[in-house]
Amino acid sequence: MTTPRSRADTRWHSVSQVLAQVRRHPGITRAALARELDLTSGFATELVSRMRQARLLTETPAPVSGRGRPTTSLRPHPDGPLVLAIELRHDGWRDALVSVDGQLHDARLHRHRDREPATAMTAMRRAVDQARDRYGHRLRAVALAVAGIVRDEHLVQASTLGWGPLDLTTLTRPAGLPLLVGNDATLAGVAEARTGAATGARTALHLIVATGIGGVLTVDGHPVDGAHGAAGEYGHLPLGDRRLRCPCGARGCWDLEVDGRAIARHLGEPAPADPRAYALGFLERADTGPRVRDALAAVAQALAAGIAGLVNACDPDLITLGGLGPPIRRAGGTAFDRAYTDGLMAYRRGRPPPVIDATHGDDGPLHGAAIIGLDHVTSETALADWSATGH
Repeated sequence: MTTPRSRADTRWHSVSQVLAQVRRHPGITRAALARELDLTSGFATELVSRMRQARLLTETPAPVSGRGRPTTSLRPHPDGPLVLAIELRHDGWRDALVSVDGQLHDARLHRHRDREPATAMTAMRRAVDQARDRYGHRLRAVALAVAGIVRDEHLVQASTLGWGPLDLTTLTRPAGLPLLVGNDATLAGVAEARTGAATGARTALHLIVATGIGGVLTVDGHPVDGAHGAAGEYGHLPLGDRRLRCPCGARGCWDLEVDGRAIARHLGEPAPADPRAYALGFLERADTGPRVRDALAAVAQALAAGIAGLVNACDPDLITLGGLGPPIRRAGGTAFDRAYTDGLMAYRRGRPPPVIDATHGDDGPLHGAAIIGLDHVTSETALADWSATGH
């Protein structure tokens, strides 16, 4: 049984649709908006006027192109709602303000002072409080991407950080703001499906290599995140050496075959404290010796073979690769291509799903956090609340 929409929700339905188009096409003109949503020019004008009054959008003259009436480009209102997006990762955390067109502003990187979760939580909470003090009622939500397993706004496990269970709601409790939480790789995949390289694909597989590998399967832009929101931990599939114990507690994890730890192992060196930075040190070199080339080829083969297995299991239209994935693939050369083809079931080899570079790169998790934050802020109920506050 469906719940009837409230009068306020119905009133803001068209506004929510307009903002969704503004996010898909930043700077969209009013004329293009009317075409996309099949609106009459009169209703589009009336709707945009109402959104100006609500301090959601503003208009600027659009460049003249061909004949016809002049139109305007739609931009976020300078006093409009904002989201604070935060990404918690292995080496530190990043934050950025997000306007209703999905653009990131004032993105900053903060290195971890130590490995204690309390230190990072205190620093991130201070950033939330400072944003609330500066922007007041305009700050409508905080969205957090976490390099770990999350469930019900709690961190369950972050093996690369060495953190156990952690209540993430303390980030926003003092400020009284909604908190939206997701796994970093999952949110990066959502960003690719909604505004990146997988836009338009019905089923897409996204993988991101950093310290280990994670990802998500998206269907029509929505993540297949499992019963508890913890799906996509592909790095902990037993595709590796069963003699190796992963920090997650399992043996033989794929994680250990595709990042800086694997490169070090192939070179006979100890496991690096920062596998991502260690791997980058080799991947960014213009010239490497045969031992390093062999190590990178082995890692590329392990990455490609695992991707092939996921293709066999998930049947995606395409695969987007983020983080260190693209440079590892390039470093592996033909070794990656051979391992990918060899790992596919025979009937798939004629038209294998393409493996392409992600559009958002290292910003994928932050863009994904922005998306779930704006999904909340631009919902019909949230827009009605924005209007009721007197903005």
